[in-house]
Amino acid sequence: MTRKVLHIGAGGHGARWCETFLPPNVADGTIEVVGLVDINAEVLERGRKQLGLKPEQCFSSAKEAFDSVAADFCTIVTPPALHESIVDLALPRGMHILSEKPIADTMEASVRIADKAKAAGCKMAVTMSVRFDQDKSTLRHVVSGDTLGRVNTVSCRHSSDYRKYDSWRRFRHEMAYPTLIEGAVHHLDIMADLAGAPCTSIFARSWKPEWAEYKGDTDVIALMEFANGVHGVYEGSAAQSTGLNDWHFEYFRVEAESGTAILDHREVEVFHRDPKRIYQRNRQGKGQQVSLLTGKKWNHSLLIEQFCHWLDGGPALATNVEDNLQSVAMLFAAIESARLGRPVKVQEFLQSFRKGI
Repeated sequence: MTRKVLHIGAGGHGARWCETFLPPNVADGTIEVVGLVDINAEVLERGRKQLGLKPEQCFSSAKEAFDSVAADFCTIVTPPALHESIVDLALPRGMHILSEKPIADTMEASVRIADKAKAAGCKMAVTMSVRFDQDKSTLRHVVSGDTLGRVNTVSCRHSSDYRKYDSWRRFRHEMAYPTLIEGAVHHLDIMADLAGAPCTSIFARSWKPEWAEYKGDTDVIALMEFANGVHGVYEGSAAQSTGLNDWHFEYFRVEAESGTAILDHREVEVFHRDPKRIYQRNRQGKGQQVSLLTGKKWNHSLLIEQFCHWLDGGPALATNVEDNLQSVAMLFAAIESARLGRPVKVQEFLQSFRKGI
């Protein structure tokens, strides 16, 4: 059935929702956008035209929109600090929620939101879109199969040349931990997915090289342990000299019992161990090239479709808010580790915010 959507936020990243992510699902009948909210009149009008809405379906006030529009779910694309206020408007009206990452701007608010959604009996999920890109989905498909065997380590490198002020939008240059908050939020989520278990411990070290025009730390290296014994290494930088593994062109490597899988610049390559040999050597570029999975939708558009399937009685979205708390806990535990200079036990860290619940 076609699900009715109230969309909150048409500026910034919200503009991409109006232009790119929502329309494919409107076109195939998955959703009908019945309302749009933004405080900026010019942005609101642009979104209205992109979505083909009537003026009376557009609002500058979120409360007015929720009071006026009947929808099955809302999509939240506002600054994270505002997420909880929108959630508090949606849940009393029995409206399900699909929100941009992260759940909220703090661990405390993230836990509150997850618990509120559960108490209200409403479904909520978070658009961890990078995990559902075509190349990352292909790598996950390879790793989850039988050919490579048990996973041993997961590695990720994300390096961008955003060292000059305002090259990564001004607000990120003013943040305390821009690479962790804006980059690792996705990459740690993918690493846990590839590891196949929740993270139990994370040790992060962060810093800022002299040439980085930021207030906060642009570089981070993190070591992780997962509940099934898998180990992880993350390397992130917003001030790398050449943008070697920029957004959408990240490097991931999964070492497993019987082989290695590498994703680099959207190409997936697999190496298989020859059990007849005592030892062997190899090099990147000489393995088995894997064709990317085919599909009509990826990233946000796919998650919107899967969320609607969940509402229709299908399987829960992999990024449902309760499971996504694990990713949020990894992120904020990494920040805590970088601040304290020692490892942080992620599950204990998460539970410390749920005491008394």
